[in-house]
Amino acid sequence: MSLHDKINLTISRRQFLIGASLTASGLLIGLQPEKSSAAVAALEPSPFIRIPAKGKIVFIMPSVEMGQGIYTAVAMLLAEELEVPLEEVVLEHAPADPTRYANPLLGDQITGGSVAIRAVYEQMRKAGAATRIVLVNAAARGWGVQPGSCKAEAAHVVHAESGRRAAYGSLIEAAASEAVPQEVPLKAASSFAVIGRSIRRLDSPEKVNGTAKFGIDARPEGVSYAAIAICPHFGGKLGSVDDEPATKVKGVKQVVRTEDAVAVVADNTGAARKGLAALSIEWNAGPHGDLSSAELERRAEDAIGGEALAHIDEGDVAKAEAEHGPVHQFVYRMPILTHTAMEPMNCTLHVRNDGCDVWVGTQVMGRARQAVADVTGLPVEKVVVHNHLLGGGFGRRLDVDGVILAAKIAKQVDGPVKVTWSREEDIRHDCYRYLNYSKVTATLGRDGMPVSWRHRVIGPSVMARWLPAFTRDGIDLDIMGGAESPYDIANKYTDFVRHEAPDGMLTGNWRGVGATRNIPPVEGSIDELAHIAGIDPLEYRRRLLQQKPRLLGALNLAAEKANWAAALPKGKGRGIALSEDFGSFAAMISQVSIDDNGRFTTDRIICAVDCGQVINPDTIEAQIQSGIIYGLSAALYGRITVQNSAVVESNFDDSPVLRMHETPSIEVYIVPSSEAPGGIGEVGTPGVAPSLLNAIFVATGERLRTLPIDQSKLRRV
Repeated sequence: MSLHDKINLTISRRQFLIGASLTASGLLIGLQPEKSSAAVAALEPSPFIRIPAKGKIVFIMPSVEMGQGIYTAVAMLLAEELEVPLEEVVLEHAPADPTRYANPLLGDQITGGSVAIRAVYEQMRKAGAATRIVLVNAAARGWGVQPGSCKAEAAHVVHAESGRRAAYGSLIEAAASEAVPQEVPLKAASSFAVIGRSIRRLDSPEKVNGTAKFGIDARPEGVSYAAIAICPHFGGKLGSVDDEPATKVKGVKQVVRTEDAVAVVADNTGAARKGLAALSIEWNAGPHGDLSSAELERRAEDAIGGEALAHIDEGDVAKAEAEHGPVHQFVYRMPILTHTAMEPMNCTLHVRNDGCDVWVGTQVMGRARQAVADVTGLPVEKVVVHNHLLGGGFGRRLDVDGVILAAKIAKQVDGPVKVTWSREEDIRHDCYRYLNYSKVTATLGRDGMPVSWRHRVIGPSVMARWLPAFTRDGIDLDIMGGAESPYDIANKYTDFVRHEAPDGMLTGNWRGVGATRNIPPVEGSIDELAHIAGIDPLEYRRRLLQQKPRLLGALNLAAEKANWAAALPKGKGRGIALSEDFGSFAAMISQVSIDDNGRFTTDRIICAVDCGQVINPDTIEAQIQSGIIYGLSAALYGRITVQNSAVVESNFDDSPVLRMHETPSIEVYIVPSSEAPGGIGEVGTPGVAPSLLNAIFVATGERLRTLPIDQSKLRRV
């Protein structure tokens, strides 16, 4: 089975089957996406809740925690309907099992794409509600009273009239014989006691006291440590290496080879790294030996005029252009980007003849398990993945290349071995966001408002490899996210030119996904059109958003908080960028200052977001702040360069991230809403770069269309 086979997305988004079973450890109740009766009969229930006879209730987390707060949010959904205090629960990682823990919207055990809460909002609440009803019915039957006369509160069932009270744990045996309702009423939002409150993160105490376990913390008994060197050239292979210098280092056990990497295995990480440094490795550069950034960028420029596939075709763009010329054209260029998660790639495995244990933090547990099975030749059910907290994901851990490499090494090692990437390997062998270019053309009517809009998107099709179900007629639906713009323009046409990275250079998902590619050209071009028309950028957008009340509401709130109407002194500027994606609506306003040397400083960023029903306001604020910092790092510094078919950058000195002293004031405002929850993990990133570019134009008169921001372009102002 290929790691990138098409995933079946036929799972219903709204209907779920409730199952229950009694195990030795307590009552398990969960929900499964609806399937045929035959399929359901062959599956175990999908457990999210475990109630022991004594002790705290266990919530099993269907998504992975990588700093985004999903464990707390999911726990809040379960606790709300189950009527249990959060201090009375403990959280447990779900095992690798896509048949039971698949994300209902993605059809696989995936955490990403800002769909974790959107996918399980009803599912988790129904799991909690079904469990509560079963427990109430069990207590009522035992007491000989009507269930309607009982209620659940604080992990107990209470019969007020008689004063009887039973803890959930005391009811599990009786509850096992109760019929589990397949349709359950859910609380009205007005009755929420947990959802919507600011709740401290349940995973924070362990992260503060150092007991939290990330993938890099795995230390099974008898573990060895491996340091690795991967062929630096795209598509290159290992030529030759002499083991002897490494084996002379105290603590080194062996040198392991794969087709494109060398690993030194030792008693400790220090010895492994010292042994690796002692090696003289010869690499075969492969077919792309002289490839450079200049050549890659030239190819991307050529692709602007390449064959395109139509995506959106509304009205008659050609006629509007002929009748309302001139045609204004803007080309935006975005660089190759790395993820630079704080925790570098790592994976620990113990490969045996009869099975394999894997300790890793991954966004795709099921795929990780299948990858190890493919490499080792073991049946997938013989591979056990021990999930861990992730020290950042950002889309990097949606791929399993690191797991595959670790499995190839572990096959050659007796006992468990931890394979840890250095920061240099982490940056030079990332799953990159590749070059993305955009060409926008538009015409204006007599009132200065756009009457036609064309947007050509040039970039790779990540979904063609990673999740083919997210393509249509050869078009990557992810990369086109937001390309048509949210604005009310009568004539729109968007198309896609597929332009891939060279063979051997892995490209993949990056925080914000399609929106980070398309919001800069869309919001930059709208700003440019407003300037051509002589209309204030805020007013220009307001006129074009009358059919988008939620996005307009976010814009108005951001403008109010930014005091948009107040004039700014010379050398300062404000810029707007909007984003409608992931089921959420965000407006961002950046304010910058330019000094006498043309150096700019980001003073303030305001973001207003309508993400529907709020689960935890603290998480939303933290996620938006995180997304802004991530986007600001990319806007200021994000650029991977290539020389001799190898990535030049290697660490934080030449691939920097935002430092604390560089971080501006960040203000987050949430628009109250009763709509279904939207995604929040990525919506804070896409608007940063375009709002900065638009603010710089106001402050300097210089229109920048290439990222990262080149300060030298401003020095002459």
